[in-house]
Amino acid sequence: MYVNPETGSDTSNGTKEKPLKTIGEAANRVTKSTGMGSTTVVLSEGLHAIDKTAVFKPLRKYTKDIRLVIRAETLPNDPEWNPARMPVLISTMPLSKTWMNRPDPFDGVSYGIQIETSHVTIQGLRILGSPVHEHPKPGAVRRNYPIVREGRDLDDLLVTQCLFLGDENAAPNHLPILANGHGIMLDHCVFYGCKMTVVYWTADRGRSTGCGMRNCLVHGAYGCGIWTMSPGEDFEFRNNVIADSLYGWIIEGGNRPAYNVTKSLFSGNKHPAGTGAGPLLNFKMTDPGFLKFAEVTVTDEPVKIDRDQTKKNYLHLIPGTLGADLGAGLFYTKDKPN
Repeated sequence: MYVNPETGSDTSNGTKEKPLKTIGEAANRVTKSTGMGSTTVVLSEGLHAIDKTAVFKPLRKYTKDIRLVIRAETLPNDPEWNPARMPVLISTMPLSKTWMNRPDPFDGVSYGIQIETSHVTIQGLRILGSPVHEHPKPGAVRRNYPIVREGRDLDDLLVTQCLFLGDENAAPNHLPILANGHGIMLDHCVFYGCKMTVVYWTADRGRSTGCGMRNCLVHGAYGCGIWTMSPGEDFEFRNNVIADSLYGWIIEGGNRPAYNVTKSLFSGNKHPAGTGAGPLLNFKMTDPGFLKFAEVTVTDEPVKIDRDQTKKNYLHLIPGTLGADLGAGLFYTKDKPN
């Protein structure tokens, strides 16, 4: 199923020759689909404005190998790829005054893509926040969650090779990924200028299992680099760079697992770890002793980011500089994430 915002029509059949126009219509058709087999939604380059939440909640059942895939037409490891070819997603819908079936106490919320099925891959997209004024008054935080999963019993959500961009004043990206359930894996993603990156939310069986973050680059998170609420001690964290952020890691809850952190870099973060809860980010510093480091560098030395938009390495660490050897960024060194 193909989506092209420039040449498509939501009355078309969704083929490459006759694509749909909006992600929302693709979500509607996926949700109505039945039977067996995988589903792939292919997004063309261009600007995809999401004017209402695109809810993917199909009757069709997927498996680890037979998946729902939402991906760019051209992917970062393709020879013809460059940053300008990434589909750009921005949420333009009105804010809802309710959240989680209750009145929202913080003045409004919006979801971009909502995934309510297991065994899903989201790949190769450039995802912005929403052009809202985030803090219109004390105690208010208008916020956008570009990728959401509410189902606590769901499993296997892979977000890979995606570039998340935010600007605190123009288009705040409050929290790119907010996901309940199990198997939440971030792989080879870049987060630049976002408030936060991901909240591993709650699960149906206490601690969530099979979650992780690997080969990701986080730069300039003015909230935190990662927020773990539910993952158990099998949480995988390796080959990541978290730099120039307010807090490196936020942990929620009193019974704290011990997380293994391997082959990673924490650079120039104001606070290594904190605790807190809720959209207002009432964080407090905490002892980072719950993080068990192996081959990890913690330093105040800044990382060096390539800001030349004409290069494939745009918004990646400059080769040969601090942390570049960790392989954090959009590009696989193997054909697929392992």
